[in-house]
Amino acid sequence: MSVKAKRVFKKIISYAGVFFFVLAAGMLWWQLRNYSLTDIINAIFAIPKRNLIAACVACFAGYLALALYDYLALNYVGAGNKVSWWKWMLAGMLGFAISNNAGHAVVSGGAIRYRLYTRWRITGGDILKMLTFSGFTYFLGCAAIVIIGFFLIPRDLLTDSAGMGLGALFIFCLGVLLAYFGMTAFFHDKQIKIGQIIFRIPRTKTAFLQTVLGITDSVLAGMVLYFCLIPFWHISFGTYIGLFVVAQTTGVFSQVPGGIGVFETIFLLALPDNVDKATVFGALLAYRIIYYVLPLIGVGGLFVIYERWLRARIRRWLAEANEKRAEVVEKIKTVTQTVKKNVVNKIPHKKKHKKKRK
Repeated sequence: MSVKAKRVFKKIISYAGVFFFVLAAGMLWWQLRNYSLTDIINAIFAIPKRNLIAACVACFAGYLALALYDYLALNYVGAGNKVSWWKWMLAGMLGFAISNNAGHAVVSGGAIRYRLYTRWRITGGDILKMLTFSGFTYFLGCAAIVIIGFFLIPRDLLTDSAGMGLGALFIFCLGVLLAYFGMTAFFHDKQIKIGQIIFRIPRTKTAFLQTVLGITDSVLAGMVLYFCLIPFWHISFGTYIGLFVVAQTTGVFSQVPGGIGVFETIFLLALPDNVDKATVFGALLAYRIIYYVLPLIGVGGLFVIYERWLRARIRRWLAEANEKRAEVVEKIKTVTQTVKKNVVNKIPHKKKHKKKRK
């Protein structure tokens, strides 16, 4: 590929997010054109409190599962014992809180991880390996749920084109899952060099843990929306979680920050005609606030507290170092003055001794 072609390809990727966002926004407007903003706000406040509390609990559990991505990735690069549990939990939860909202997980979530993990003596190469490993963990979980959801989603819920798309996605996910597990079974611990980075193929046990963690993360994230949605749309959880993962994965691939607009459009398209779309959209907005905004505020606050604590600790270290330096300088001055006095006292004594000899 020529340099010019690479530039054009990069521009297409960078503008893809804008294109999909505009497309999703237009489709959202078409779906909700018969409803007012008041209808949507009333739908948010119509969600029962117990459902909102359950959604918040599921959100908290989901972000704990997201933090385990970093723990698994640290063990993959052989640095599991170098970082304390609270550190990888902070890095994992904050990294995903930022990337979930900003999109471009490698750039946004990777930047904050690089800032934190380099302080904790993890090299840049290992951080890149961790990000790649976590990306595979996420997509393994999504692929597994898509495969399960393919058999759970009723075909009458989908249009012909949507059914064909789901079938193609099922074949792709099944192929990816089988290829990954086959690679870990026959080529585990082998090394693959990509650029200057050497990746090690994990064992089948690690691949299994990745898949289970990815499924757990997606299910917990789906439960946040499910608790907000079930008061208005009675749908079985098996059918729902398949739709959720398809919508979430499509939002990730669209490169739109947080998949905003794309995720909602897919859900509204899958709605039966007898369901009020304004109430469902209100539930989707509540999900956005609980799963995206609140964790960013909460974990972001913890990060600010950590940064202030670290700066205060560095100031204390510098103050102690300056005090010790001042003590050392004072001792050096004292020793120097003592040596000078001894030298001065010895010189006249030697002269007198010589005169007596004469």
